[in-house]
Amino acid sequence: MTVDDIHDISGQLANFRAYYLGYGCVDRSDDPVAYFRSGVANPALNGILRVRPGHFAEAMTVRLDLASALGGVPVLWWTAPDSYPDLAADLTRDGAIEVGTMPVMAARIADVAGGRAGRRALTIDVVDNPGALYEWVRAYAVSLGVSEADVPAAALMESKHPESGDRLVRFSGRLDGQIVATSAVLLSGGVAGIYAVTTHPACRGHGFGAEMTRVALGEASRRGMRVVTLQATGDGEGLYRRMGFTTVGEHRIFSF
Repeated sequence: MTVDDIHDISGQLANFRAYYLGYGCVDRSDDPVAYFRSGVANPALNGILRVRPGHFAEAMTVRLDLASALGGVPVLWWTAPDSYPDLAADLTRDGAIEVGTMPVMAARIADVAGGRAGRRALTIDVVDNPGALYEWVRAYAVSLGVSEADVPAAALMESKHPESGDRLVRFSGRLDGQIVATSAVLLSGGVAGIYAVTTHPACRGHGFGAEMTRVALGEASRRGMRVVTLQATGDGEGLYRRMGFTTVGEHRIFSF
C-alpha cells in the first residue's frame, strides 16, 4: 500500500532496513535483532539496525560476533523508533559511545522543489549491467570511505542486493565521460527511499547532489510513490530542507 502521510514513519523505517539488510550478503537477519554484514571492512556497511523488546542480550552477542568478523572495524548500532524505547540508555549503560545522529527526513514527492539546473550539465544513466555497477561503486567509494582495495567486495555486495533490478534503481551522473555523482532509489514499505547520493569531492558545489536526488524522485513518481524518505548527513541536511523535506524522526548512532 502506498503511504500518503510523511509523519507515518513505519514504512520509512522499513525501507531503511530493507536497503541495508540487502547489503548483508555474508550474514543478515531482520528479527528479533536486525543486523547485516556485507563482507566490506567499512563501519557504514555493517551494523545493527533494530532490536525488539527483550532481546538486548542477544543483540550484544551479535555485536561481538560482528566485531570479531570485522577484525577491529567499529560496528555501528543504529537506534530509531522501531527499536524498543530504552535501547539508547541500555547501550550507554554498557559502555557504548554515541558517535552521531542522522535525521530521518521525508516529503511528499509532489511538494519537492524543482530547483535550478546545475552550472554544468550531467549525463545521467541507469546503472543496469555489471560493468556499470562496478564503475558506480568506484565513484561512490571516495565519498563513503570505501578503500580502493575494498571496491571489488563492495561491488559484489551491491550485485547481491535482493532488490536490484526491480525495486532498487541506481543512477550515475557523468561529466566528460566520468561518473562524478551517484544516487539510488528503493521502492519498499509504500515509500521511496533515497540512498547513495554522492558527489566526487572535486565536483562539489555545482548542484549535482540535488540533481541526482531529483532523478531518483522522478523514478519514484513514475512508479506511483507519493512519499520520499532519506537519512541526511550533516552536509546534506540543509540542501534537503531547501528542497522541501521535513525531519520526521532521528537515528542515534552508537559504537563500542
